[in-house]
Amino acid sequence: MVYASFSLKLLRQRQASDQGPRAAYSARDAAQSQTLGVTLERQQGVHAIDSDRRVDFDTLPGVLAYTPIGVEVFSESVTGGEYLLMRLDEPFADEQLPCVTHRVQSSGNRRALTLARAVRRLLLAPQPDLLAFEQCALGLVGLTRQKIDTTQRITSMSFVRVLEQIAEQFHQPLTLAQLADTYGQNPLRFLRDFTQAMGLTPHAYLVEVRLQAARRIIKHQQAGISYCQI
Repeated sequence: MVYASFSLKLLRQRQASDQGPRAAYSARDAAQSQTLGVTLERQQGVHAIDSDRRVDFDTLPGVLAYTPIGVEVFSESVTGGEYLLMRLDEPFADEQLPCVTHRVQSSGNRRALTLARAVRRLLLAPQPDLLAFEQCALGLVGLTRQKIDTTQRITSMSFVRVLEQIAEQFHQPLTLAQLADTYGQNPLRFLRDFTQAMGLTPHAYLVEVRLQAARRIIKHQQAGISYCQI
């Protein structure tokens, strides 16, 4: 049984452009199906959820959002960011998801981020693995029924500055000590906090950022990838 269909939204309307993973976007959509979404990258911009009131947003990776049918979502960003969107089979969603008429989301959801990254790898694989897709779909749906532990969320500006440093200096040989200094804690504490928040070690996250950059270069065909060392 197929419970859901996935799309790796790069929040730049992939169907209208075949550029790289990050680019400006502006989109408005009234949900025609029940959806779950997970942020894979930090995103900044303005949005309006089921209203005309636009507010600034700055979300870190690991935000899990459930949007029921009919809730209109407007979102706009000059930088974009990768976002996994799962459209759910209606009978299955009616049975498994919360009965609400508004959008529900949780942040700092490490398990959702791990599952979303697994789906991204499956979407980019040469051959689809339906069993793996369904397992990930069930895992993400299951998270909506759990109370998310928020005691270890990390949303401080020091943590945001670390993500900005990696985004800006990923092509440089960053060290744990450098990142810990930006975070304002010793390397051991930083390693623990980062891994707990992101579901990846700093090195694994840095490798992923470099891989994303390599994908952009290949897409654009404007330069080689020799500088993007992993």
